[in-house]
Amino acid sequence: MVTQLGFGDLVVSGQHSRRRDQLAEIDGLIDWSGVEALLRKARAVRSGRPPYPPLVLFKALLLQRWYGLSDEALEDALCDRLSFRRFVGLGLEEAIPDASTLCRFRVSLAARDLGDALFAAVGHSLDAAGLLVRQGTLIDASLIPAAAAEPRRQPGGGTSRVDPEAEWAKKGSKATFGFKLHIAVDQGSGLVRAARLTRARVADCTIGPELVQGDEGAVYADMGYDSATMRDRLGRAGIANAVMKRPNRYHRLETADKERNAAIGRIRGRVEGVFGTLKRSYRRHRLLYIGLDRNRLDLLLTLIAMNLKRARTLRLA
Repeated sequence: MVTQLGFGDLVVSGQHSRRRDQLAEIDGLIDWSGVEALLRKARAVRSGRPPYPPLVLFKALLLQRWYGLSDEALEDALCDRLSFRRFVGLGLEEAIPDASTLCRFRVSLAARDLGDALFAAVGHSLDAAGLLVRQGTLIDASLIPAAAAEPRRQPGGGTSRVDPEAEWAKKGSKATFGFKLHIAVDQGSGLVRAARLTRARVADCTIGPELVQGDEGAVYADMGYDSATMRDRLGRAGIANAVMKRPNRYHRLETADKERNAAIGRIRGRVEGVFGTLKRSYRRHRLLYIGLDRNRLDLLLTLIAMNLKRARTLRLA
């Protein structure tokens, strides 16, 4: 259980009552009990004193993403900023987790593969708060460069000794060495409902059917997702197929198909804003870690942070 703040905390917090406490508003958006139950599987390693409540450490990792902090800078900020202490649930007189504790906790989450479950738990709470619209789902994928240096291009690609899971892949005329992030975004709210991080050469159409939520009115996607498997998935669920049609050597697109693709593209294109926010505002234009598992956790935590901040905006609208 997160420790309650003391009288001293309340006195100091009164000095900030005239301006909005964004972190307090985000904290009140959801019921954290589902997240807390999952986090019991990844308790902090003891270091000579009682372990910190895992929800304290999880919220600290969210602060890290909102403010672009290293583990060391996050430790310093938890010492200095009252709003950070209030958000994670630490009183003024309580010790704060050091950089090593925060790092071990993050590694523990990745080792136990809890990223998807935590993302789903937060998403469930946002849904319970009535923030999902379900008018449609926008699906897309983006290549993100690896943290490891690019190896020399060779026939068939070229691998890195530092990060052997990273791959060369090409989108359009640009080749990228890294991984591929696939996301499904709620059309009405802009919240990310599902995400998958894969090796770079995994085809969009392979992951696309997994990103269909099953309760949306329509699915919007580019022609890379046009496949028999996707059409069958949407048809069985009774979901409108708004996937752009792909031409082939035997079937050229008719004028009506081109006009339909253009109309879908205007709606589907809004998902690019989510990738833009992730890469620019959250500095994930390049991955931070080595290997698929650690990067998967990092991106899922970052998408949770994005969703919570977006949810606050929706609440204030």
